[in-house]
Amino acid sequence: MPELSTRDHSVTFTSTLIYPTMPLSLKEVSEHNTDKSCWVVIKNKVYDVTEFLPEHPGGAKIILKYAGRDATSAYEPIHPPDALEKNLPPEKHLGDLDVSSANELAAARQDRKKTEDELRMEREQANKPPLSRILNLQEMEEVARKVISSKAWAYYSSASDDEITNIENARAFTRFFFHPRVMRPVGNCDPSTTILGFKSTIPVFVSGAALAKLGHPRGEANITEGCGRTSTIQMVSSNASLSYAEIASARVSPSQPLFFQLYKHKDRALAEKRIREVESLGYNAIFLTVDAIVAGNREKDVRAGWTEEDVEAVAAEQQGKGRKGELPRKKTDMEELEFEVDTEGTAGALVANDDRNMTWNETIPWLRSVTKLPVVVKGVQCVDDAVLAAEAGVDGILLSNHGGRQLEYALPSLEVLYQIRKQRPDIFSKLEVYIDGGIRRGTDVIKALCLGATAVGLGRPFLYAQSAYGAAGVVKTIRILEREIVTAMRLIGARTVKDLVPDMVERVDWQPLAKL
Repeated sequence: MPELSTRDHSVTFTSTLIYPTMPLSLKEVSEHNTDKSCWVVIKNKVYDVTEFLPEHPGGAKIILKYAGRDATSAYEPIHPPDALEKNLPPEKHLGDLDVSSANELAAARQDRKKTEDELRMEREQANKPPLSRILNLQEMEEVARKVISSKAWAYYSSASDDEITNIENARAFTRFFFHPRVMRPVGNCDPSTTILGFKSTIPVFVSGAALAKLGHPRGEANITEGCGRTSTIQMVSSNASLSYAEIASARVSPSQPLFFQLYKHKDRALAEKRIREVESLGYNAIFLTVDAIVAGNREKDVRAGWTEEDVEAVAAEQQGKGRKGELPRKKTDMEELEFEVDTEGTAGALVANDDRNMTWNETIPWLRSVTKLPVVVKGVQCVDDAVLAAEAGVDGILLSNHGGRQLEYALPSLEVLYQIRKQRPDIFSKLEVYIDGGIRRGTDVIKALCLGATAVGLGRPFLYAQSAYGAAGVVKTIRILEREIVTAMRLIGARTVKDLVPDMVERVDWQPLAKL
């Protein structure tokens, strides 16, 4: 089930409505399997989600698939553990399963036949190369692709429509070439910088990315630990699969900075409550995401849900719930035409309650009124909006098309950065400018800094790293980038990041030679 809504779920109860206080049996739970009375089991606890069905971001259908039965395997990988506590009234927490039922579920999990996808993952985990042999981020991604579930890979790697924007994000860096300076002292090369005043070993931060627990049981905590060990900065997504408190507690030291990627809820009171929570946990900046008010058309992610349904159908047949020996009846084409298909995928549910009416004139002043933390706008995609952001007085902008996951044919972030450099270079003196999308090499980082970026963000590479090797994979990724950045700085003739200037890079459109 995708993320529970954080809307107010206050309910009026009649005096005759009494919830059981004794342990519940699976038989009792199974009797509540309709939209009129829907109970689910999560980690051996029973919840009444009937009145939540119409407000569930992913729609009622997703929950009803598990009505009257155990939903732990679907719920746990993509929900922080405090989601139910935050979003269901105490009256809807019905109690624990009885011992017999809990043992029955444990036995069923133990006896369950593993899927082909799970068997594949086990084989690949056993055969993955030692971390010491990973030389670059592409190799890290390839290991992750093999060891994570098909569903996780579909969600992490998917992009909108034909994925052209995602591809072009990386290709954009191939259009920029260096003008290296030689005979400069670069023996003591220092790639460190500050981001919003916070020190970072390299001009790289983890850009917000959701649902890290899909790839590894420790999820975002792996990234937190890896950043803490390397003195780099993590941006935490509103849609993290761990609670904000769990992520904060994973910091290597109390002073380790954390940024928060805010998906603003349409209910300002709930949005403010979320901000207050991260402030109390010591988060250090708010990155307001403005380019994901609806989910992009991520077809790979959508198809992953269909695959999961097919696996469940096979499992039901194995358990004797299907009609053995008979082929399933196929729908007619007309029936298929009328069948309601979920085209939102995992991402659609995550943004279902986000504010679609944000404006420069209202949202930024409101945000300033509720927090003293630095404010960065994440998702700026053109020069005009960069100007409006500066006029609104924010502390920074993150040029981003959401990794190509939102609007197809949005310009690559590097091209937007280049346009700002050419058309409005004054912007760089008014706020800090960052970019993300398509960055996979140290030379990519250097090109962005030459054009005026303070730092760059990487999202998917850190999801892949923690999925493949846990916190050690995150540390390895940062060390790879540091080595590549330092090498590029020395070869371009820059001892510090301040020495990286626009004259050191040129945009070149190679044209094929005309045939004579």
